[in-house]
Amino acid sequence: MQGANWVDRNEYPFADHFLNLSMGRMHYVDEGHGHPILMVHGTPEWSFGYRYLIKGLSQKYRCIACDHIGFGLSYKPVNWSYLPEAHAQNLAELIETLDLKEFTLVVHDYGGPIGLAYAVDHPENIHSLVLMNTWMWSLDHDPHFTRTKLFAGALGRFLYEYMGFSARVMLPSAMGDKSKLTRPIHRQYLNAWRMPEERRGTWVFARELIGSSAWYDSLWQKRATLQDKPALILWGLKDFAFRRVELEKLKTMFRNPQMMAFESTGHFVPEELREQLSPIIADFIEEKRS
Repeated sequence: MQGANWVDRNEYPFADHFLNLSMGRMHYVDEGHGHPILMVHGTPEWSFGYRYLIKGLSQKYRCIACDHIGFGLSYKPVNWSYLPEAHAQNLAELIETLDLKEFTLVVHDYGGPIGLAYAVDHPENIHSLVLMNTWMWSLDHDPHFTRTKLFAGALGRFLYEYMGFSARVMLPSAMGDKSKLTRPIHRQYLNAWRMPEERRGTWVFARELIGSSAWYDSLWQKRATLQDKPALILWGLKDFAFRRVELEKLKTMFRNPQMMAFESTGHFVPEELREQLSPIIADFIEEKRS
């Protein structure tokens, strides 16, 4: 794919796969065999953030990780909505195309509502859930999030599209252990959006934290369909966006969730904890499959 020569294949040594969608090609990774695990990323991320999980878990499981349209190695159309609901529809098409059955769903950040939108409508196809610093409800009346309305207008669009604010500023600032984001690793995120016209998706995600509140609320109203699913919550406690209060609300989705909290970890749990996560998730899956 054009522009993919910037990818560090030592860090990300996976074969590229593409799904042709109406708005362009969606890139995804499909590594290993066995019980399927689908990983859904947030912003400003792409499947690169799951590379340690893919390396560790694909020895025993089939690991699929997509890049949302407008992110990573997927097509970045200029004229497309980029609404989270539209991303959820793309994800559902990927799941159907790959014929994934009774899979483990791993979500982080915006991957939460995007991935859980499928889960609440198809609970029979979800074996278990792994959730990291995410949400699935309206943020519209929470002052902690409503201040992000600043980014919905022209200033926000300028910051995100022309200044690369999301990957350049928000990503490093949200790391609990900033030493994990070395310059070469940070470059793998910066290079995913080299030109202003490629960064529309990152701005829309900032705008739609509040803008898509009605859709998030519609998902939350269906949360009971997942209440008995095996759930593992892995939470970075140094996250300034998704805090302990969001963690406590997320836990109410499930009757008996398992939970691990990491004191020194920030928002980007897969990027910070790296190899540490694979055995935790593998143990959880095996316990729930027995």
